[in-house]
Amino acid sequence: MQAAYYTQYGSADVLHYGEQPTPTPKADQILVRVRAGSVNPIDWKVRQGELKLLTGHKFPKIPGRDVAGEVAAIGDNVTRFRIGDRVYGMAADGVGGAAAEYAVLAETSAAFIPQQLSMEQAGAVPLAALTALQGLYHHGRLLSGDRVLINGASGGVGSFAVQIARALGAGEITGVCGPDNQELVRTLGADRVINHKEHDFTTDHSRYDLVFDAAGKSSFSASKASLRRLGRYVTTTPDPAALVTGTVATAFSDKSQAMFLAKNSGSDLALISAWLQAGTIKPIIYKTFALRDLAEAHSLSEKGGTPGKIVLMVE
Repeated sequence: MQAAYYTQYGSADVLHYGEQPTPTPKADQILVRVRAGSVNPIDWKVRQGELKLLTGHKFPKIPGRDVAGEVAAIGDNVTRFRIGDRVYGMAADGVGGAAAEYAVLAETSAAFIPQQLSMEQAGAVPLAALTALQGLYHHGRLLSGDRVLINGASGGVGSFAVQIARALGAGEITGVCGPDNQELVRTLGADRVINHKEHDFTTDHSRYDLVFDAAGKSSFSASKASLRRLGRYVTTTPDPAALVTGTVATAFSDKSQAMFLAKNSGSDLALISAWLQAGTIKPIIYKTFALRDLAEAHSLSEKGGTPGKIVLMVE
C-alpha cells in the first residue's frame, strides 16, 4: 500500500510517501480502505519526537490517528461490521497508522459514518470530536446550565467543543480565540467570545463552572481564579510539570483539574454520530490536502491559528 511514513524523528522534512506493508487485522479488528483522515497536533508532536519515551525508536512509523473509509476485511471475531460498510474511528495503533491507504480499527472503537457526511467531513471527526466530548463530559462533568469557557474555541477540538457543550446543555458558553475567528465561534454557538490577543480570560472577573483548555495554552494555577466553587479545569495537553503544580494547588481547594488524552470509544463516537446525523454538530474544515502532501499539511498545523480541521484525502 502507499503511505506517508518517516524513519527518524524530526521536522516535516523527514516525511516520505511510498510503499509500506498493508496491515493485517487481528480477530477483533477491521481493515479499512482509508479515504480520508486529518492532521492533529499529536501527529506532529510524535513525529518531532516529543513523546519518544512512549513511541520508542522502532521505524518506519506511519503517522495519523483519524481514519474514515470502507471496511475492506474483518477479523474472525468481528460481528458488527461487514465489508463495504462506511466507518470511521481512531487507528488501533495508539501513536499512528492512519496516513495510509489501509489502516486497522478495533471493532469496539469504530462507528458507522452518518449517511449525509462525505468522506472529507468524516475524516475530520474522530480524534477532535472524541477529545471534545470526553473533555467536557467524562473529565469536565459538564452539567445542564453550567457556565463553560472553551480556550482555543476555533481550533479542531475547540470548534467541536463549543457545539458539544451546547448539545450537553451548557447554560452559557464563552469561547476564546484569535480576532479572525470570532464570528465563526459565535456561529458555532458561543454566547460570548474573547479575543485572546486583547484580553486574558484569567485576569477578568468572570467565573465559570468549567474551563476547558482545548488549546493547551493555560494551566490550572492560572485559571483557578476564574473557576466558581467546585469548578473544574480540563486540558488536552498533559504536562508533567503542570500536573505536579496543579496537584499541589488543588490540595487545599474545592476546585479540581484533569489532564487527558482522548481514548478510543465506539460508544462515544456513536453519540457523536447521532449528533452529526441530526445536524446538532458539524465538522469545520479549513483546508484539504492529498496524503502525498502530508509534510505541507503538518507544517501548516504546526504554525497554529487555523480554524477547524486540516483534512487529508487518500487517493
